[in-house]
Amino acid sequence: MPRQILITGGASGIGLAIAKSFAACGDRVLATGFDAGQVDQQAELFATDSHNSPELSFTVLDVTQPAQIESLIHSLPTLDVLVNCAGTIRRGGMEFDLDAFQQVVDVNLHGTMRMCVGCKPKLAERGGCILNIASMLSFFGSGYVPAYSASKGGIAQLTKSLAIAWAAEGIRVNAVAPGWIETALTDPLVNDASRREAIVGRTPLSRWGTPEDVAGAAMFLCSPAAAFITGVVLPVDGGYSIM
Repeated sequence: MPRQILITGGASGIGLAIAKSFAACGDRVLATGFDAGQVDQQAELFATDSHNSPELSFTVLDVTQPAQIESLIHSLPTLDVLVNCAGTIRRGGMEFDLDAFQQVVDVNLHGTMRMCVGCKPKLAERGGCILNIASMLSFFGSGYVPAYSASKGGIAQLTKSLAIAWAAEGIRVNAVAPGWIETALTDPLVNDASRREAIVGRTPLSRWGTPEDVAGAAMFLCSPAAAFITGVVLPVDGGYSIM
């Protein structure tokens, strides 16, 4: 029987790759995005490709808005898997501004908690699972993006805490921690030959990751094969974080 999957931040990058992977397996997927234009564009692109699954749909959601979250969850008759991929980052030293710091944490950490709490009743009905998106910066700091790093460190501990709290209700909670993944967010580094090669040089598997690499790990953690796994934060970084 197809499962119902809800993926925030599913209109681009890693979230989109995860959404496509679930849909390709026959699941019903609702992917959300913050930017209405991007969501509409992705929906149109997906609808015009006959090779794509009709079970993947897109909608707009701002994870900082509780009323939007409540309305969206209420619209779903059931829910088997929640993937929290909505996130933001402010580069160029902007995260040292307290307002910007708060905005990043509100999306990345508070938004994840809002979704988890809101979806919990429906997930409990189905023995469902939650997958959060952490980061390599969950394990070590960054002098450039303190809010992003703090929020992703928080995601790691939130994942473990909810795994303990909700295990008795049959809800598994895990996370993946991507390393250097080629997406629109990392384009400036990918296009900088010296920095790109420096990252490759430190990565034991000697390459950048792809969104599909992360999607593979996500699919495993949300599958019956991972039925005895909860509270795990799984690095998907080619070994970068062990160096």
